[in-house]
Amino acid sequence: MRVFASTIMMVGALATASIALAAEPFEKEIKARKGHMQLYSFNIGVLGAMAKGKKPYDAEAAQTAADNLVTLVQMKNGALWPKGSDNGELGDRTRALPENWSNYPKASEANKAFKMAVMAMQPAAGAGLDAMKAKIGALGKGCKGCHDDFRQKKKK
Repeated sequence: MRVFASTIMMVGALATASIALAAEPFEKEIKARKGHMQLYSFNIGVLGAMAKGKKPYDAEAAQTAADNLVTLVQMKNGALWPKGSDNGELGDRTRALPENWSNYPKASEANKAFKMAVMAMQPAAGAGLDAMKAKIGALGKGCKGCHDDFRQKKKK
C-alpha cells in the first residue's frame, strides 16, 4: 500500500511539474537569452566607463572586455530565439518584440552591424584610450540598432 501511495504521489508531482513547464514555454531559452544580453551589457559597460572617464583606462581590462564581446557575438545562439518567444506571445516575460521574427531581414542586418562594431573594437580596446574611444560610438550604435526596433522599452 505504501509503495502504491508513494507511486501515486510521485506521478502527481511529475504531472504538476509537467503542467508548470507547459505553462512557461521558452522559459530556458528566455533565461539564457537574457543572460547573454547581460554579458554584453557588462562588457560594454567596462569599455563605456573607461571611455567616459568614469573609470581609469586599463588596457588589459579593456582588451578582456572586447575579447569577451567577440566570443559572445561568435556564439551560434539561434536556439535562444525560438519563434513565439516574444512579448506579443508571452507578455512581460520578455522584452523581445515580435519584429525580431516578422522583420527578420532587418533584425539580421542590425545584428550584423553590432557584430562588425564588436570586431572593430577588439584590436582597438587594448591599444590605448584614444583608439578605444574611436570605436565606442559604433559599438553603442550597434546596441541601439537592435534596442530601438526589436526590444520593448522598459516600463516605468
